[in-house]
Amino acid sequence: MSQRRYAIIGTGGLGGFYGGRLARAGRDVHFLLHGDYRHVRDCGLRVDSVEGDFVLPSVRAYGRAADMPRCDVVAVALKTTANHLLPELLGPVIADDGVVLVLQNGLGVEEQVAEIVGPDRVMGGLCFLCSSKVGPGHIRHLDYGYITLAEYDSRHRPRGITQRMRAIGGDFQAAGIRINYAEDLVLARWKKLVWNIPFNSLSVMLDATTDRIMANGHSRALAEGLMREVAAAASAAAGRETPEAFIQSQLDDTARMAPYSPSMLLDCRAGRPMEIEAIFGAPLRAAAGAGCLTPRIETMYQLLKFKDEANQRGTAF
Repeated sequence: MSQRRYAIIGTGGLGGFYGGRLARAGRDVHFLLHGDYRHVRDCGLRVDSVEGDFVLPSVRAYGRAADMPRCDVVAVALKTTANHLLPELLGPVIADDGVVLVLQNGLGVEEQVAEIVGPDRVMGGLCFLCSSKVGPGHIRHLDYGYITLAEYDSRHRPRGITQRMRAIGGDFQAAGIRINYAEDLVLARWKKLVWNIPFNSLSVMLDATTDRIMANGHSRALAEGLMREVAAAASAAAGRETPEAFIQSQLDDTARMAPYSPSMLLDCRAGRPMEIEAIFGAPLRAAAGAGCLTPRIETMYQLLKFKDEANQRGTAF
């Protein structure tokens, strides 16, 4: 069995699910928590999953990064709205030869981590997961769960599939998590945005789950239009092409998935800051820099900023 020690920075719907699966499989996992730290420390972690429920009655829980041991793999599962905390969170936790696995949405997130730990110690992890935290130490997993791993390169070149990727991927596979390996992190990030941009924005602006968006011809057409703008931006800004079949598969898969509230919708309903800059702002700036017009994405960005500012002021939309 692998002797790698894992840190989960942010034990929400994503970090709690993946970290819980790793711990259940016997890996050495250490969880950083915030509001429910004492509950998880005393009562453990519960995961209700379509793939089988389980409870970890005792987990290695911490309320401060400074109290955690040095870990070989530090999985960042925080929302990007908390990335200003990363300099103080990563330093005490990452081992001298460790790697940071960035399990976040958006564009440019690996660059932020590389500025802290160095570019050779960063790996991207793109999570395709319908999971959320529904109570203290309580995770509910509705659908999907696979991760695409890819190595970060400071010059945005494809790095290929490395032994380090396979070693870490093997630990997740042993925990029952399906792993895909991507040679090109930049392409993988843009392809993830093909789903994240339409369904996060439409779910917030329509206050609708994915099934309702897909069931209505108008909202489905808008989702498809947003997808095509993301693909055009990826081509113009990064020279990465998105196959037509991929866009169709994303629409078909979303139509088949269990009714799901994307993370941005959950944050909006709870009055938490939404991940607008990482998921919308960074791609928009990249597209604009390449002279690529993305009017639908720009409209969603402006509407989401209005909604987010109203939420933070505590005023009605």
